[in-house]
Amino acid sequence: MSFWHPDVTHNQYQRQKIISGVTIAFSLTACSFTPASISPQSNTKQLTSQLHAVQVPQQKTTSQDKPQSQSPAKVENLSFSVPEKFQGQTVYHVQPHNNEKVIALSIDDGPWPKTTLQMLDILKQNNVKATFFWVGQALQANPEIAKQVVAQGHAIGNHTWHHWYRRMDAATAKSEIERTNELIYKTTGVKTSLFRPPGGVLNNGLAAYAKSQKSAVVMWSQTSADTDPRAKYEVFIKNVLRDAKPGSIVLMHDGGGDRKRTVEALPEIINGLKKQGYRFVTVPELLEMQK
Repeated sequence: MSFWHPDVTHNQYQRQKIISGVTIAFSLTACSFTPASISPQSNTKQLTSQLHAVQVPQQKTTSQDKPQSQSPAKVENLSFSVPEKFQGQTVYHVQPHNNEKVIALSIDDGPWPKTTLQMLDILKQNNVKATFFWVGQALQANPEIAKQVVAQGHAIGNHTWHHWYRRMDAATAKSEIERTNELIYKTTGVKTSLFRPPGGVLNNGLAAYAKSQKSAVVMWSQTSADTDPRAKYEVFIKNVLRDAKPGSIVLMHDGGGDRKRTVEALPEIINGLKKQGYRFVTVPELLEMQK
């Protein structure tokens, strides 16, 4: 099954320039890339990137991989809606009432074997709820993991079916989002109005369709930079703790590649933020706290 290149953070892309229409090729992993055709816009948080194909791993559950809560209980149908003021809007962060020190961890590109399960254990041990943005192909490959994410009380968002960055027509953009929404509901009973465009690209047709459906286009205000193949996990910790602010949305990944460094960093990120006085909320909860 073909899949995607992991999200590359906007901070990395802000350090790069497109010169004379030449597409820059990156070599972040052992994977190959095909340039995407996206016209850059002035908003520096929008990304231009490339696609490649990898195999989506399917869950091969062993006793070592199983999270502490096995055989998830039946979950009633859930709906992750957004306040009216955020419907059809792009959100990077929230200004909470009284500048309360709340922060939302958002985790992209799963559900993914092993790493999602490991992150679920860490979140449960620390009584933290996060928001997972799922890719349809990964959900199709790993439905039981998805059920465990929902059973443990985390919020869910849509991250498209293929994780494409390229420009697409209206019909393709609709299919990317609705096909994923349908599988999320069929698998977990969840309906969601949270959408995150792959790579943070806002001008390829996906965000426009999501907004037309009154979804919130959820970006991020800070990143762990956990897609940097050269960085040690300690760098991810430093990035998050350094940039934390009340109402922040933090970008992390559980899928799309090898995320063992993110798993290593997660406990220390949580502990460090708690020491700074932060309380963890999901993205839907954070949106409700806008002053």
